[in-house]
Amino acid sequence: MSIEMPCGKWIVAPSLLSADFGRLAADLERLEADADWFHFDVMDGRFVPNISIGLPVLEAVRKLTERPIDVHLMIVEPERYVEAFIKAGADILTVHVEASPHLHRTIQHIKECGGRAGVALNPHTPLSSVKEVLADVDMVLLMSVDPGFGGQRYIESCTRKISALKEICQRERLAVDIEVDGGLKLDNVLVPALAGANVLVSGSGVFGAADPAAAIRTIKQRLTAL
Repeated sequence: MSIEMPCGKWIVAPSLLSADFGRLAADLERLEADADWFHFDVMDGRFVPNISIGLPVLEAVRKLTERPIDVHLMIVEPERYVEAFIKAGADILTVHVEASPHLHRTIQHIKECGGRAGVALNPHTPLSSVKEVLADVDMVLLMSVDPGFGGQRYIESCTRKISALKEICQRERLAVDIEVDGGLKLDNVLVPALAGANVLVSGSGVFGAADPAAAIRTIKQRLTAL
């Protein structure tokens, strides 16, 4: 799928990690009109202390939505699975700097396979770790919780990190999307947005609401009021 993702436009991406997998098709249909992307977390039980979903579920999701699918690989040796995840339906494929010893090569491989390339940083990982690849990536994902589980609280110190990355991108004139994932709900979603993030992932903040579609619309209303 060919997609345009201009920086500066807020993108709201509900995280399927918090969805009810017994009614995933119904949830996707219900959110299709309001979600900008769908965020798809892959965990292997090694890089993070949890196991989630993988290629077969991604293939099923791809058939159910026209929205871009933002795949976040929280796995060791992500370079081994780049082509498979792109073929299964990933539009954006993000790998962790902590798990990618040959990061530049992996980024190039993602692009060669037809995907948009993202790199993710855990809360404790400094921005300096991606300095040499910023000009090569389409997106940087800043984790605002320690990855592995949904429903955690937003780590407040990550706000400064978002602002610092935004300043770097502006100074270097880099068209890089800044994504934030972890603990974002209606009461704090403006915090990373004001700091410079333009892609906002929300799991329990959307799927934990009585009306998930309405929760997305409310988030967007608050963003457009900035």
